[in-house]
Amino acid sequence: MRVSVVLCTHTLDRYDDFSEAARSVLDQTYEDVELVLVSDGNEAVYDRFQEDFDDQGDIVLHCNEENVGLLESRNNGAAVATGDVVAFVDDDAIADERWIQELVDVYEQRDVRAVGGRMTPAWVAGKPAFLPEEFYWLVGVTQRGFGPAGGDEDTPGEVRNTFGSNISFDRETFLDLGGFEDDIGGRKGDANLQGGETELAARLDTEYGHRVYYNPDAKVAHKIFDYRTDPVWLLDRAFWQGYSKRGMQVLVPGSAGEESAFLGQLLTEFLPDRVVGLLRSPSLPRASQLIMLVVFTATVGLGYLYGIYRWG
Repeated sequence: MRVSVVLCTHTLDRYDDFSEAARSVLDQTYEDVELVLVSDGNEAVYDRFQEDFDDQGDIVLHCNEENVGLLESRNNGAAVATGDVVAFVDDDAIADERWIQELVDVYEQRDVRAVGGRMTPAWVAGKPAFLPEEFYWLVGVTQRGFGPAGGDEDTPGEVRNTFGSNISFDRETFLDLGGFEDDIGGRKGDANLQGGETELAARLDTEYGHRVYYNPDAKVAHKIFDYRTDPVWLLDRAFWQGYSKRGMQVLVPGSAGEESAFLGQLLTEFLPDRVVGLLRSPSLPRASQLIMLVVFTATVGLGYLYGIYRWG
C-alpha cells in the first residue's frame, strides 16, 4: 500500500520547523511513502523545496499559482499524489517514525475509508501549569476524554474525526468526495469559522457510511510555541472554537454529538474528579487547572451563544 503524505506551507518564516516536519515523514519505518510538498503560492518557498528536497527520495513538489489557504492546498496536494492513501500533517508537527505504519495497519486489517491518530504535545516554550489536559484541543493536541463512544484517548475505534495534522483517507474516496470544502468559512463570509475535517468527515459518513478510525498508536507531535501558551490567546481561541462549533452544527446537522458528550463528561466526571483531587492534595497547579477548566468551559459557551446569535 502506497501512502502519500501532503505537507503544505506558505512562508519562509518557520521554514526550519517545516523542514523538520518533512524529515520526520522521510524517516518513517514504513517504506512505500511519497512526500508531497505544497507551496501555497510562494515562489521563494518552492525554490527552497527544489534546493533542499528535489533529490531526497520519493518526493513531489507543487506550487499553487496563488495563495489559496490550507484546505485547498491540501486538495491540490492530494490531486498530484499517487498513493492509495493520502495523509495530512502540518508544518509545525513531527511525525513519530511509526506513524505511517500504524495508519497502514488499520487500513489492512479493517474495512475503513479514513484513519487518524493521536496528537501529542511538544512544548517548545514549556508546559503551562494552568492548562488542563481536558482543553489540550485548544493547542491542537488530543485531549483527555477524546476517543470512541465508551472509550478514551487510549482506546482505538471510530470517531467523528481526528485533528487535521493526523488524518488520512483512502485517496480514491477523498477525491470522490471532492476533498476538503476549501471555503468552509467563506460560505458565510466568516473567516473565524473552523472545522474542515469535521465537514469532510460528515460527508464521508453520509455518502459512504464510514467514520474515521482512531488509532492512538499513530502519533504526531504538535509544536506548542510560546504564543499558544498565553492565557489571552487561549481564551480568544476558546471563544472562536465555541463559535465554530455552533457554525458547524448549522452547516453540518448532527455534527455536535461528540462535543455534547464531551461536555457531559467534563461536567459529570472530570470536574468532580478535579475538585476531589484538589481537596485531597492541595497545590497551586491543581487549583489553577481547576479554575481554568471552568473559565475555558464558560468561554467556549459564550462563543457558542454568539454563534447562535449569528447563525440562529
